Amino acid sequence: MQPRFNFMWFWALVVVVIVGYSMFGSSEMPPLEGDWNMVDELVERGLVERIEVQDKEKASVYLVKDAKAQLEGDERFRLLPATGVQIKYNTGGDVQYFAERIAKAEAVAKEQNADVQEVVVKYSRSDKGWGGYLIDFLPWVLIIFVWIFIMRSMARNAGGGAGGGIMNVGKARAQMSDKNNKERVTFKDVAGLEEAKVEIMEIVDFLKKADKYKALGAKIPKGALLAGPPGTGKTLLAKAVAGEANVPFLSISGSDFVEMFVGVGASRVRDLFEQAKKVAPCIVFIDEIDAIGRARGKNSGFSGNDERENTLNQLLTEMDGFQTNAGVIVLAATNRVDILDKALMRAGRFDRQIEVGLPDVKERKEIFDVHLRKLKLDDKLDREFLAKQTPGFAGADIANVCNEAALIAARHDKSVVEQEDFLAAIDRIVGGLERRNMPMTAEERRSTAIHEAGHATVMWRLQHCDPVLKITIIPRGRSLGATWYLPEERVNHNVEHFMHKLAGLVAGRVAEQELLDVTSTGAINDLERTSKTAYAMVAYYGMSPKVGNVSFYDATGNRDMFTKPFSERTAELIDSEVRRIVDEAVDMARDIVLADRERIEALADVLLKKETIFTEDIEEIMGKSAQQLAKDAETESVVEAEVVEDVANGSAE
Repeated sequence: MQPRFNFMWFWALVVVVIVGYSMFGSSEMPPLEGDWNMVDELVERGLVERIEVQDKEKASVYLVKDAKAQLEGDERFRLLPATGVQIKYNTGGDVQYFAERIAKAEAVAKEQNADVQEVVVKYSRSDKGWGGYLIDFLPWVLIIFVWIFIMRSMARNAGGGAGGGIMNVGKARAQMSDKNNKERVTFKDVAGLEEAKVEIMEIVDFLKKADKYKALGAKIPKGALLAGPPGTGKTLLAKAVAGEANVPFLSISGSDFVEMFVGVGASRVRDLFEQAKKVAPCIVFIDEIDAIGRARGKNSGFSGNDERENTLNQLLTEMDGFQTNAGVIVLAATNRVDILDKALMRAGRFDRQIEVGLPDVKERKEIFDVHLRKLKLDDKLDREFLAKQTPGFAGADIANVCNEAALIAARHDKSVVEQEDFLAAIDRIVGGLERRNMPMTAEERRSTAIHEAGHATVMWRLQHCDPVLKITIIPRGRSLGATWYLPEERVNHNVEHFMHKLAGLVAGRVAEQELLDVTSTGAINDLERTSKTAYAMVAYYGMSPKVGNVSFYDATGNRDMFTKPFSERTAELIDSEVRRIVDEAVDMARDIVLADRERIEALADVLLKKETIFTEDIEEIMGKSAQQLAKDAETESVVEAEVVEDVANGSAE
């Protein structure tokens, strides 16, 4: 492709030519700037040969041949040119006065010397020609050029709207995916999200079989709001709806409506729905709708005539106002449902809110299957194991894990991506980059090993703690070590669950205090999580007998951050209950640490030797975990129940 010509080089060349000509173009000295008195003096001394007056004002004085020699001692004429126009001055435009003054000076010259030649005076009028007119029009040409340049820049840099140019600034820049698009996305391309698919399938079915619903008098849903954490696949699900329904799909971001010009946002909303009506039935998808859908009236310090509010008002009108948008379904996505305006959320605008949550273990396996298609994998790769190792991961996180694993395998010159590469990728994403060169003394390493061994031991002994996966004392990110566990995907928690988790969190600090008699800064993250969990138990979940069955949690997010929903006395009671809960968790952890003191020491020694140990190594020292013992007991009870049932059936026969 040929390089595009840049006009800036042309203007740079013009500037260089002008500057070069002004500096080196003329070797002659410029004329001396004079005045009336100087010229009168020269005429009276008989040194002026002729004077040329141009346009009645500009006078050019030519001196006689030996004039420069006669004026050599005068400092005023030190820079006088030897030839050509030697003096220039302004006559003031009065030709008659000029002629009279020259005549008087000539009379004085003849009185002193009768042989003085008469001064020749010539009058002329300048003719600009094409060059002069070009110079006159050059500023206007430059102004027009700059204006065109600015307009083109605005059109390129987003001011141009759909058609480009400043006149189209009010046009919506929606991207349209036609129903005949061969690369359209369907539900087969969306892994997981089974519940969301079921809910949204009704919209797809209506678009496919609209007559069936209309025959019964049913109306098409005006819109659906996809809500959930970032990276869970809300945008992908919306594309799949359009692909399944086989209708046009207009997508736009909420931030595309926000502009510095007043009224542009509302204009773009109108234009978006006008485009949608032309291709109806269709789907309009607004991503990150919280950019324009924030609750109105929250900014008391600003005027109500806000551009964002005007845009929201226009959107409310278009979705369910006097105008009818037949066949236009609005899908929107956000991860901040709590800040959206209530008028936007009512039935008739967004008729249903579809939760697109984090995938469970089965859905994570399906997502892994999608992202592993393009990778060259080891045959022994266990995808169910990877799904279990990534609790709380969204679809985007899993995609990142797969890509990071491929990068790690390539970095180690492997021909295939192995399971250990995926585990290393998970460690890097969750914990950060390894810092093996971090300077640590032997005491600090021993303290870190005791700390992590304390975490693992208490979590190993308590039934409702999450199963420990591995322990490491390799620094990652801001942590000196870590105890990796596999969180149970539990929906409901009780007091016992929370107390076991709190004991596991404070176990590292307790182990350091009991075994090494030190209190270090390494437990800051543990203490932070412990305090937050304890406050949630008391103030949110109503798990304190003294505070009672009350909750101060604000699910709407509308509460003023400077006001508390309880009195100072209640605040003191909450603080005391939080301290009681934490103290009980510390006592629970201390009992286990003191009982397993020797095993913690042995676990720390293995850690110092291997740096990273896994479940098998822990089980070799500690025996079976409380979680495994509970599962074995449950299995035995089920077997006993089956045996009793078989005996009962036999006796009945």
